[in-house]
Amino acid sequence: MNTFNIRPMFLLALGLAALVAAACGDQAGEDTSQATLAVIGARAWTGDPDRPWAEAVAVGGDTIVAVGSDSDITALVGPGTRVIEARGAMLVPGFIDTHVHFAMGGGGLASVQLRDAATPEEFTRRIGEFAKTVDAGEWIRYGNWDHTLWGGELPTRDWIDAVTPDNPVWIERLDGHMALANSLALAAAGIDADTPDIDGGEIVRDANGRPTGLLKDNAMMPVYTAAPPPGDALIDRQMLAAMEHVASHGVTTVHDMADFASMASYRRLHARGEMITRVYSVVPLNEWRELRDTVAEHGPGDDWLRVGGLKGFMDGSLGSHTAAFFEPFTDAPDDRGLLINDLDDMRDWVSGADEAGLHVIIHAIGDRAIADLLDIYLDVVEAHGERDRRFRIEHAQHIRPSDIPRFAAQDIIASMQPYHAIDDGRWAEAVIGPERADTTYAFRDLIDSGAHVAFGSDWFVAPAIPLEGIYAAVTRRTLDGANPGGWVPRQKVTVEQALRAYTVEGAYASFEEDRKGALRPGLLADLVLIDRDLTAIPPETIRDARVLVTVVGGKVVFDVETAPGR
Repeated sequence: MNTFNIRPMFLLALGLAALVAAACGDQAGEDTSQATLAVIGARAWTGDPDRPWAEAVAVGGDTIVAVGSDSDITALVGPGTRVIEARGAMLVPGFIDTHVHFAMGGGGLASVQLRDAATPEEFTRRIGEFAKTVDAGEWIRYGNWDHTLWGGELPTRDWIDAVTPDNPVWIERLDGHMALANSLALAAAGIDADTPDIDGGEIVRDANGRPTGLLKDNAMMPVYTAAPPPGDALIDRQMLAAMEHVASHGVTTVHDMADFASMASYRRLHARGEMITRVYSVVPLNEWRELRDTVAEHGPGDDWLRVGGLKGFMDGSLGSHTAAFFEPFTDAPDDRGLLINDLDDMRDWVSGADEAGLHVIIHAIGDRAIADLLDIYLDVVEAHGERDRRFRIEHAQHIRPSDIPRFAAQDIIASMQPYHAIDDGRWAEAVIGPERADTTYAFRDLIDSGAHVAFGSDWFVAPAIPLEGIYAAVTRRTLDGANPGGWVPRQKVTVEQALRAYTVEGAYASFEEDRKGALRPGLLADLVLIDRDLTAIPPETIRDARVLVTVVGGKVVFDVETAPGR
């Protein structure tokens, strides 16, 4: 039985303009002569502390014009108003995913699927079968494999050379910090036994010094450089595929950690009126001068496409043993991970970007990387003076207990991805031990300390599905089923805290809290209807919930009733 219905509703419009004006005022110059969209009969979590719950919402054009009871909103419905009868379904602000790699996610939708390959044989078979579907010479990319699913043995080019004789292969581990190249791809990149090691990365070699095909972090760059870049048309198709995908999961805004090529794609799509997802387009930190000039020439953007963010890297990832720690890995006593960039370079880039008024967003996973970054941020603030800069630390996964209070004290946003906790939690303690695990993915400690915590997915690395992220943050039940009560359960959060991290805090993380992130008159009409009230069900069933309708700017961009494949 359907839980909602969308239908045109034709009611007497006498006095409508006065009713809407009385309910919400003339918000931001919007035409409030009639509601163009209304959602009634909902269990609406608003994200607005002045009115956290409501029954219905009215939209005028692309803006919310009223939030209230069913009777309040029904009175604002007129000829031509599109009405969504929620029938008790949960309405929330549009989800904001604060960390995605959008082009890669879109490209991965159409490439070889390795995320759940559970054996080396399955891994090899899938690559070989996919190779038969593409032209000779075409590069095989993405993949998102996870070697922990088959016991931890790392793949080598010898596994795949025989099944890919005509195609260079460059497939990434799911965290993006380690990838496997076949012999054709290595040759294209000029990597062989005589290639020297690369700072901030690793060329994995066998006992004879021969590259196995595995490359980590900075050592991956020669292959990326050798791989032919996609053309504009292909990038645009990847972006559109990604937008349709995330819309089906209730995501209305993404913060894309990408490059100027992605930004150019968004500009093309925006000019053609084809965007259905709002984007904060972020480019590499070391290109801050180019971004400064871009903002000076074109401005910071609008409600569909914003620019001004810069993404940098302190270290790698836990799964690739490239996250930077003070103490060695438990399972590798001689290894403390690595810093991808020299600290002096990082300090110079952050300082230059901050002086230019740009938004600095930096990846740091290990406790040493996080502590060093907190120090850099502190030094830059002391040098340049106080202002509302909203420095961000992406991932912030493994924090020393003494550094947790620094986030709130320094006004640093922790941009975190809760799905990683239930994924990495299957094996993380074996890598860092129980003491460090206690403040790993420390969602609750950070929130209780007063820090701003924004949630995202890190898609393509993890699913761009906020309901999965909420489930992960609330339950911390690892994917292997080994922790039914939650891995490090004291770090669990409530459903409302998780919702806030995906909405209100996501808007704050891009300086847009005055435009989105809550159901409040005057904000953008980005809404998501979910088939059940997440606050009223057993937490372990949250991942069974489904998005019914996604609205961006007052327009339905996903409707489960009409979705392909229903």
